[in-house]
Amino acid sequence: MQSAAIAVVGENGWQVPQAGASFLRGLRATLSRAAMALALLLPATAAVGPVLAPSVAVAQDDLADEDGGQAEGESMLVFYYNALGLRYVIIFLLLSFALVALLVMCFLQVRREALMPKALREGFEAHLDAKEFQQAYDLAKADDSYLGHVLAAGMSKIQSGHAVAAEAMQESEDEEAMKLEHKISYVSLIGALAPMFGLLGTVDGMVGAFMVIAKSATAPKPSELAIGISQALITTLIGLWLAIPAIACFALFKNWLQKLNGEVAEESERLMSRFQSVGVKK
Repeated sequence: MQSAAIAVVGENGWQVPQAGASFLRGLRATLSRAAMALALLLPATAAVGPVLAPSVAVAQDDLADEDGGQAEGESMLVFYYNALGLRYVIIFLLLSFALVALLVMCFLQVRREALMPKALREGFEAHLDAKEFQQAYDLAKADDSYLGHVLAAGMSKIQSGHAVAAEAMQESEDEEAMKLEHKISYVSLIGALAPMFGLLGTVDGMVGAFMVIAKSATAPKPSELAIGISQALITTLIGLWLAIPAIACFALFKNWLQKLNGEVAEESERLMSRFQSVGVKK
């Protein structure tokens, strides 16, 4: 507000001492920088924007004249925020946080050691070698891993024969694989949603630019059209930034899961192979 008043006084022809001209320019630049920081820290207060806009514009002109241009980091931050708008900032932040959380979860869970713990394999085999079948079953049932569920399902049906136990293990493998596929599918969902929101921002921005042209009695200034066009481009850009790593990570997780499914099946069959004679009629 103060810087805007100084600018108006100058435009009305008030005499400003030559010695104080540099001081006034520095004061206007300082106030304008503070206004820009306040606008970033409090984006929800949209009503402050029109009031601060004149001082920001004056500061930009002064900084361009005195320093030869604005600081690149500050100008790009303000540009991206103004181009996106509060709605798309919130949307892309939520998508970003969700994507990071899902990637961390998948990296922790889709691992060989997580799906096939070494302690479970060695302990289960040791119990079988010692003919401690109940202890082997209890160990597998108490373990919450992929292999633990498969072995527990097989041991629970082993009295009915090896064929029935193998069928139970196959059903358990399918169920566990489906659970993991559902988890990694959310990464693919974000990879599909991010460019769609970017496309929505593109259409929204272009509609806003054409509305400026439609409502203007004369040819609009390029700066007036730049707001809608920048929103159209920046939303698409950020949507692609989110979608590309999401789709790439989903493909990697899917390949890893298929490989681990085969390893779990082979390990469970190896451990349960000693029961092949159970239920066989002679």
